[in-house]
Amino acid sequence: MLLGIDVGGTHTDAVVLDKGRVVAEAKVPTDHDNLLLSVRAALAAVLRGVDPGAVRRMNLSTTLSTNAIVEGKTEEVGVLVAGGPGIDPENHRVGGHFHVLGGSVDHRGTEVAPLDEAGLARAVAAMQAAGVRVFAAVGKFSTRNPAHEQAMARTLAAGGGADHVTLGHSLSGVLNFPRRIATAYFNSAVWRLYNDFAWAVQESVADFGLRAEINVLKADGGTMPLELSRACPVQSILSGPAASVMGMIALCDIRDDCVILDVGGTTTDIAVFADGSPVIEEHGMSVGSYPTLVGALKVRSIGVGGDSALRVGPAGITVGPDRRGPALATCGQGAAGRPCAPALTDALNVTGACAFGDVEASRRGLEELGAPWGLSASELARRAVDAAVAAILTAARDLVDEINDKPVYTIRELLGGRQVRPVRHYVMGGPAQALAPLLARASGLDVRLPAHHAVANAIGAALTRTTLDAELFADTHKGRMLIPALGVDRAVPRTYTREQAEADARQALAAHIRTLGADLDGAEPEIIESGAFNMVEGSRTLGRTIRVKCQVRPGITRRAR
Repeated sequence: MLLGIDVGGTHTDAVVLDKGRVVAEAKVPTDHDNLLLSVRAALAAVLRGVDPGAVRRMNLSTTLSTNAIVEGKTEEVGVLVAGGPGIDPENHRVGGHFHVLGGSVDHRGTEVAPLDEAGLARAVAAMQAAGVRVFAAVGKFSTRNPAHEQAMARTLAAGGGADHVTLGHSLSGVLNFPRRIATAYFNSAVWRLYNDFAWAVQESVADFGLRAEINVLKADGGTMPLELSRACPVQSILSGPAASVMGMIALCDIRDDCVILDVGGTTTDIAVFADGSPVIEEHGMSVGSYPTLVGALKVRSIGVGGDSALRVGPAGITVGPDRRGPALATCGQGAAGRPCAPALTDALNVTGACAFGDVEASRRGLEELGAPWGLSASELARRAVDAAVAAILTAARDLVDEINDKPVYTIRELLGGRQVRPVRHYVMGGPAQALAPLLARASGLDVRLPAHHAVANAIGAALTRTTLDAELFADTHKGRMLIPALGVDRAVPRTYTREQAEADARQALAAHIRTLGADLDGAEPEIIESGAFNMVEGSRTLGRTIRVKCQVRPGITRRAR
């Protein structure tokens, strides 16, 4: 059996699947002040009547890292940067403890200037005096030679005041200095919060008698083992939208261009498929205004959901982007002291699109909200629902337009010169059934509602397989081969070929996966990028530089039924 949990903005969903068949499902309120409590409640609900010993894998999608960044609840990070010529690191300053050090390494990994050890010692002393306990160490070409980053880490360790150091070269083999700085910063910023949560999840799983492998969803539509996620929690940002996409892959046979709409209680997450494959961010996702190296599906989230607050003003009726508590239909008029407010669910109730919870409470609340503006409950509800549908479809069109402005990259391939033209919408989430016919009428497109649509995220989480990648760089003139993310650094002969590099990349990634104990359900590492370039001086070829990227691609272990 497989267990999937998706911690959403309003509800935490859980499912248990046996050979792809949903045998148990549960939906509990999300407690934002205690996400662990939400996970435990979901486990308790979904495991009723299920033998915990029969569950071999548990996959978890969590909003923890995303919420911490959005709400400004991250930890102060000390950032140490060694730049060198060609780019000013000050243009990419992040956080309140940012120190640029002298010293540089070139694109082939040759040390051009030694690291400023005295400046490093002063920077470390200043940050530790300020009480900083987590750090990011980033060199411009550290993926070619991580020596400067490793020296920074040694100095931090010698001072005894570093709880965690993110080394830039461990994050990705891609050469992009500004993105590496931001990625290392955010990774350390959420490290402690995430690790406290991960430890508590492990303890909770044991409390329920589960002996399952535990994985966490990544933004790219794959999972990583919980133990691995402790060192790289930044990968868990936007794992919720990734669960939405993988849930739709598990539930539907998607072959065309389409739009995925996951309508939750707080937001609607939007994703796009081209030729039946999810569109991805070409270089990595952005966190606020900072581009990162975190691989991610191309998604857009807007503040329109079942609990999105309704407001009436001179400019008209708005839905969201915030929520002021549960909809009136789900909590009555402040029952048990729970704050609640007129929301989109109430408007759907009043229009007759659904009959969820206390319909009469929805009607009374909308009558009260509309009275000062001369609006009946039914008129207010109709306009609110129209506004919500329009906002969702506008955001979907904007995302498609944005994708079509550039080359289209999907999980499978680059679709050069390809324009995405959606032929249908797939809708999931709690309010999906009520909104599906309204979205169909407003868009003029086919709208499909899959089975188990209310818990599709959790199904996607349960069925998503582990995905890992590694990037190999070799310089035959120097006689050196590196796989930075895996800590591989060894000598190679001048005769080293691209074919040998591809074999080494596959072998190293497969060995790393075995070390982690991850179950890939038959998937194998494959080469997704490969290139070799001659290095010429005068009329003489000195050697070759070889770059290979190897990956277990994102995907699901099987279809759901």
